[in-house]
Amino acid sequence: MVHLSALPGSVRYQQSLDVTIERALREAGRWVSAGADAIMVENFFDAPFALETVPPITLACLTRCAAALRAAYPDIPLGINCLRNDGPAAVSIAHAVGAEFVRINVYVGAAVTDQGIVQGQARAVQLLKSQLGANIRIWSDVFVKHASQLGGADIRIEDHAKDAVYRGLSDGLIVSGTGTGFGVDTVDIERVRAAVPNALIAVGSGYTPATAAALEAAGATAVIVGTGAKYGGDVTREVDAGLAMQCVDAWRLACSESK
Repeated sequence: MVHLSALPGSVRYQQSLDVTIERALREAGRWVSAGADAIMVENFFDAPFALETVPPITLACLTRCAAALRAAYPDIPLGINCLRNDGPAAVSIAHAVGAEFVRINVYVGAAVTDQGIVQGQARAVQLLKSQLGANIRIWSDVFVKHASQLGGADIRIEDHAKDAVYRGLSDGLIVSGTGTGFGVDTVDIERVRAAVPNALIAVGSGYTPATAAALEAAGATAVIVGTGAKYGGDVTREVDAGLAMQCVDAWRLACSESK
């Protein structure tokens, strides 16, 4: 994961977009050198986020950043996450720059978040993909972090996973902890794996080299790493090349040992 600095139009915007792109290119380069399978970029420091439709300036700047990453690293798959939950914008950016996948935080159902109530965007996303003829894979969160799923105890994580895959046509699922940098309960991964045995399942928060084996054993097929490759778990720091390599190597080892 490449966390972009606050973009123009956001509350905390301070530095030029060129500086933001330079930092993003450095961090992406460290992931590439570490052997990551893909890079994803998101407007992480734009918080507080727009709810479901980002402003035009956000869409434009995120597109420019993604295009710079695509041009600098054309051979590695690129993903887009447009926070808080603008799935059509993410698909549009991905289509424009030639990215391979997107992440959508609330894809089916609805959730109460710090931005308010966020509703699923499965139909809008799939319809746009169809209209564009876009071969873009959809990774959707299950019980997304920094949120509570509407429906309470009546909504189980395995039911949510089934809805995302079988009704929402999600290509992959993301299981996270309660917030950025917080670890995932392996029981949640096991429940999702049992519900959708053939699905791709990624860990969306809290991954460290020490947790690789347990997460893989629970049924995860991928991990998304941002904070875990920053010293002290400080999300404001840049990705460290050594920590990035440790994260990648540990995951590859866990996967190889399970075969």
